[in-house]
Amino acid sequence: MISVDHVTKTYGKSNKPAVDDLTFSIQPGEIVGFLGPNGAGKTTTISMLVGITKPDKGKITIHGVDVLRNPVEAKRLIGYVPDSTDPFVRLTGREYVRFMADVYGVSQADRDKRLPELLRTFDMEGAFDDRISSYSRGMKQKVSIIGALIHDPLVWMLDEPMVGLDPKATATLKAKMRAHCDEGKITFFSTHGLDVAERVCDRVIIIHGGRIIASGTVEELRNLRGEANDSSLEKLFLELTNG
Repeated sequence: MISVDHVTKTYGKSNKPAVDDLTFSIQPGEIVGFLGPNGAGKTTTISMLVGITKPDKGKITIHGVDVLRNPVEAKRLIGYVPDSTDPFVRLTGREYVRFMADVYGVSQADRDKRLPELLRTFDMEGAFDDRISSYSRGMKQKVSIIGALIHDPLVWMLDEPMVGLDPKATATLKAKMRAHCDEGKITFFSTHGLDVAERVCDRVIIIHGGRIIASGTVEELRNLRGEANDSSLEKLFLELTNG
């Protein structure tokens, strides 16, 4: 379970928090989409969840582990794909994933078991020994995903993971998200792809101006707005965020 309890973050001398008194939880087995306009606070929230950014106030726990008090233990539970597509560009794909496996203490037996399947899944076998600097944006995204999954984490934390991916890779990632959560694990990801969120997510959280303005299933959001059963998530999102 992920628990975010009254978390606030303000940058520099700004009078307006980037994230303002955020409280939510995610249960094992859930795929939760984190939605919001640009600048809403999505990346700041994810950065705090994975222990990169410290909140000014509040508490975050990952499966009972306090992210601030026990950061290394918490990070071992997480596979994180950032919104940047430039992971260690001077390395080859193989060197990058080896580095990630070393960081997480993945045994050679587990590497030999997981890596071939991940490479096949994301069509990276032929380019794995090329330098990341030569990769397209989509290939950089794929190697970031492989590096984040090599330790088989309990929680997948993904910031705009489908940017740059082709349709096949996008479909593959969505299927892996579902399989991951069917094992009782958690996927939490930000996206501007509202059609993807509507099809994939068990629940969505919508943030605007650093605050949660709606949370629930698409059906629950329709009921909240008094919309017809066929109203799209895109329509609901635009109404909730004032277009």
